[in-house]
Amino acid sequence: MITSEKQRTASHTWNEILSQGTVWRSVLEEVRDSRLVETILEESRSKREWVFIGCGTSFYLAEAAANSWALLTGQPARAIPASDVLLFPKLLQAQGAGVQAVVISRSGLTSEAVRAATVLRQELQIPTAGITCAQDSELAAACDHTIVLRTADEQSMVMTRSFTSMLLSLQALAARRAGDAKFIDSLPAMAERLAPRIRTLADEIEAFTEENDFADYVFLGQGPFHGIAREGALKIMEMSCSYSQVFHPLEFRHGPKSIVSPATCLTFFLSESAQKAEAEVLAEMKALEGVTVAICNHASAEIRDSSDLVIELDMAANEVALLAPFTVPCQLLGFFTGFRKGLNPDQPKNLSRVVILDQR
Repeated sequence: MITSEKQRTASHTWNEILSQGTVWRSVLEEVRDSRLVETILEESRSKREWVFIGCGTSFYLAEAAANSWALLTGQPARAIPASDVLLFPKLLQAQGAGVQAVVISRSGLTSEAVRAATVLRQELQIPTAGITCAQDSELAAACDHTIVLRTADEQSMVMTRSFTSMLLSLQALAARRAGDAKFIDSLPAMAERLAPRIRTLADEIEAFTEENDFADYVFLGQGPFHGIAREGALKIMEMSCSYSQVFHPLEFRHGPKSIVSPATCLTFFLSESAQKAEAEVLAEMKALEGVTVAICNHASAEIRDSSDLVIELDMAANEVALLAPFTVPCQLLGFFTGFRKGLNPDQPKNLSRVVILDQR
């Protein structure tokens, strides 16, 4: 069932996916002009390691942000789920004064994120910055400083533009720490280039979902692309109640490839630095009769030969800056697969917009 324009425009999720280029430009301006960002960078100048913390989508965002931070600044960085901060605080306690923490929550209300920020700041004495899309939130009260991206907030349950906007903002923060003006300047240009293309991507992905019916979805990303592969798997799960898994492409050979069949959709996030090795796995999965989707910046003839659908962005940017735009096709895949199954992506089964635990 091809969605009508009326069906699309009635959906919060659709409108928020579509708005991303415009919203990205707005939040990047906010971060560029923010004195608070400069304060966070100045106060954390002596920190040896950055730790990014979140729940669900925000944890996958934390993984992408940590890898971005390490690649752009050369400093150690890692992602930890907020639940581990609460249940296994000794994982962080040993680092002590050398750590800067960033806690991520769209709503600023997620119980585990707010509690983790409190533990980090009050019990572990670790400086804590928050990033959220909500003004005057509980997270802001729990952190030393909090970046608020109001224009990226959403009405939908499923995170789309909030994920990409917070990721780009944290990448801009990393680039400022590194003094990488070229990277910073590339982000608004990337947003400008992607904005008018989202509708075209939507048409391509909707046609793909109409032509195929899958039992399994697999998302594959290596290095900095692994976090967004995890996010892609979650989008198809949330919006369409489909079974999905995530792997590193080269690890997929070591056992998991046994599941590949014509009913398996394999989405590859192809990097530029490791594309040759990743494309070899893509070709192998095509030979095993899997249905393959390649999301890449530049597609070689070999990639096109091995793919049933190619999403080629063709942007002049550091590959780290491609993480946010690479996420958009997966949001669209989840959206249209949900519609095809007769589901409403605005009202995903069993989910609430914010996870709030018993306050006792």
